[in-house]
Amino acid sequence: MTLAYPRRQRQLENLVKKFGFSAQAPIKWQLLDLALTHPTVSDSANYEHLEFVGDAVVRLVAAIVLWENYPDCPVGDYAAIRSVLVSDRILAQLARSYGLELYLLVAGSATADKVGQQSRLADAFEAVLGALYLSTNNLDLIRPWLDSHFKELAAEIRLDPARLNYKAALQEWTQANFKVLPEYRVVEISQPQTNQDRFIAQVWLHGQKLGEGKGRSIKAAEQAAAKVAFSTIDTQEKH
Repeated sequence: MTLAYPRRQRQLENLVKKFGFSAQAPIKWQLLDLALTHPTVSDSANYEHLEFVGDAVVRLVAAIVLWENYPDCPVGDYAAIRSVLVSDRILAQLARSYGLELYLLVAGSATADKVGQQSRLADAFEAVLGALYLSTNNLDLIRPWLDSHFKELAAEIRLDPARLNYKAALQEWTQANFKVLPEYRVVEISQPQTNQDRFIAQVWLHGQKLGEGKGRSIKAAEQAAAKVAFSTIDTQEKH
């Protein structure tokens, strides 16, 4: 059943085309519309319940992709790789690749909250997966387009000594070598040129700056700083 609002219906059909499906696909449009409705728009009719379902769906898809492509991989590695695949950072990245922010209905002050955009996009992405799963009660509307992303990312993660999570890797290194955690110092740029440059983070250890990075959120800036630090340490240890 199509939506009562033709314009919204066309918007969602355009999104579905990006996933490789036509408007005739067995999609429950009301669920997809709900999946792209932020709680600021409605206290009751929003994506939160679908996000709960989608959280389980995305973890299942990630697990199946790892099972099919790396059958001899230790279970511990499965868990480490999947934790990155289903992280807010990766899910928001995938959401942006499909322009999900163009379809997400947001109201009030949240529209100007660039810092919280990553978590909003990740939540909405999970909700969309929940809506697609519940449309057919299987993964037929999900795996044809999501598998390729997870395959590519999993291969990249397996080759990266930090598993693409540089904060965690740096923390493990400092604890193993010095029994302490690194310190992050973050400042907000007063007049950023773009959302990408809103925050600058530095990571310090024992009074020494190990790295510096920028990001559109505090987490992203800290991750960038940790990447610089970890990459430098990894290079030094190899030599």
